[in-house]
Amino acid sequence: MSGSSELIDVLKRELKSANLTYADLAKKIKMSESSVKRMFSHREMTLSRIDEICRALKIEFADLARDVADSQVLVQELTHDQEKALTDNKTTLVVGICCLSQWTFEQIVSTYRISEPECIKALTQLDRIGILELKPLNRYRMKLAKTFRWRPEGPIMQFFRKNVLPDYYSGSFAAQDEALMLVHGSVGKEAALNIQEKLQRLAHEFAQQHLADQRLPASQREGYTLVLAMREWEFQAFKDLRRK
Repeated sequence: MSGSSELIDVLKRELKSANLTYADLAKKIKMSESSVKRMFSHREMTLSRIDEICRALKIEFADLARDVADSQVLVQELTHDQEKALTDNKTTLVVGICCLSQWTFEQIVSTYRISEPECIKALTQLDRIGILELKPLNRYRMKLAKTFRWRPEGPIMQFFRKNVLPDYYSGSFAAQDEALMLVHGSVGKEAALNIQEKLQRLAHEFAQQHLADQRLPASQREGYTLVLAMREWEFQAFKDLRRK
């Protein structure tokens, strides 16, 4: 389904949510009801007409665009081979992580010691393995859901445990906008599942805020990494002290 067709579907859902009929919308945008019906059935309308409809529905076009993006079927988990392709090449991995954070081609090559040809090669590889869709002028569209998960025992998590965790936790977490909390407790399985759901909602909220703040200038944004974890666990040194 094309992007324009998906946009029409989102507009239809917004009309239904606002309890507006085609006749109601026709009055608001000063068109005949038959013309409005034809416009939606043919799935053809100009940008100026879409702006009129957005004003009638009291929604922002940016919000409409985000809804279109959210409506697309995105990958929730990569395959083992996809993850391995990322970890096999450091440049591809760096560019891939930057793309997850919605960096532009220009931002990547100006920030890291990656030449334009190297960055294009990495983007082409990311397109080939199905992580993004490369577009003209080195633009791209991610095929991954913002809240997708790495494979628990996959190449990325193995790389993360070996190389990233020690570096991440070596920080002091003392700044006002940083936090590190270690909470131990004994709770029931049902309660544990409820807490996991809350952690997933928090991860989704963080991802949505990341998307919303892309409209801010780069100078007003900082790169944060949120690590959420919860598992049945006992420190090995404590286990060693347990009575047999």
